[in-house]
Amino acid sequence: MNTQQTHLIAESVPTVSRREGIATRAQFQTNDDKDMLRAARDLTKDLGEAKPAIYWTDMLVSAGIGYLGMAMAIMSANWALSIVAAVIASLALYRAVMFIHELTHIRKEALPGFRLGWNLLVGIPLLTPSFMYEGVHVIHHKRTQYGTVEDPEYLPLALMKPWSLPVFVLVALLAPIALIIRFAVLVPLGFFVPAVRNFVWQRFSALSINPEFRRKPPTGDFRKRVLWQEMAASLWAIAILLSPLVLDWRPVLIAFAIFSLTAVLNQLRTLVAHLWENEGDPMTVTAQFLDSVNVPPPGRIAELWAPVGLRYHALHHLMPSMPYHDLPEAHRRLNIELGTGSTYEGANHAGMLPLVGRIARSTMIRR
Repeated sequence: MNTQQTHLIAESVPTVSRREGIATRAQFQTNDDKDMLRAARDLTKDLGEAKPAIYWTDMLVSAGIGYLGMAMAIMSANWALSIVAAVIASLALYRAVMFIHELTHIRKEALPGFRLGWNLLVGIPLLTPSFMYEGVHVIHHKRTQYGTVEDPEYLPLALMKPWSLPVFVLVALLAPIALIIRFAVLVPLGFFVPAVRNFVWQRFSALSINPEFRRKPPTGDFRKRVLWQEMAASLWAIAILLSPLVLDWRPVLIAFAIFSLTAVLNQLRTLVAHLWENEGDPMTVTAQFLDSVNVPPPGRIAELWAPVGLRYHALHHLMPSMPYHDLPEAHRRLNIELGTGSTYEGANHAGMLPLVGRIARSTMIRR
């Protein structure tokens, strides 16, 4: 494991011993479970090397199935077959899109050409180029910013009003329209009106859920990546917008429906990625871990709605740079070593529905 993976684990902090029952975030708001952090470091020293063959194969197969399913959904005259193909396409493209999360953590030299390949095959065609996550997601992992108003990926959903949960999920249905407007309309307009470009960059250039987040201007090599990715996505969005003039509305509408389903799946995953119980105070590493969610085996369905290692989201917060393909083995070792009743067990949950129920009950209890 490299230093990035262990920087959260190696802090010298007071030890909080294991306890009976399941650990909670509130118990570790000011003190870490040093035993768990040390175990996470020591038991995974031989893991952490990104394997290009796994990344490329997984991404290419997922994207290929997704685009094939989309083509079948568009061309089939049988509505039942079209719907099945659209669902398969949405699930496959969802998995392909989720590699954007890996791009923010894995060193570029570990996967030569992967960022460029992913952007050309997935990011730009689906109007989610990697710049929309790079430089943003890392803030979510910063020791003093997680769960605070500065965190672009945190909202205290469990502390909000009950109606906020369905609104949070359903607004994702509008993602295709919002991205088309951003890239096909606002980006070209911003080329002539700097104020529009600055506004779009600050407010609509990050895959964030915190409405108060304002993105800082890009600099250096990152700025160059932003320019070509944004230009390519803008040209593609304009082509999509004009395509009904050449074809008809069916391909665009079906593609939008598939992308909308993909966006809703991601929003549902986001809803249960954390317990969302922090009220804005800085948290210890252990508290961040326990506010995050693992949905480990034996359940299998989590691999569909939390792909590319995201079913081990809490473990990911302990080891942000651990490649997704090593997370199952890291979880297995920690689960065996720390055992029942450990702090580590406190982040393990049964599935999406129990988690949604827990968050929903919390919003109602607090009214």
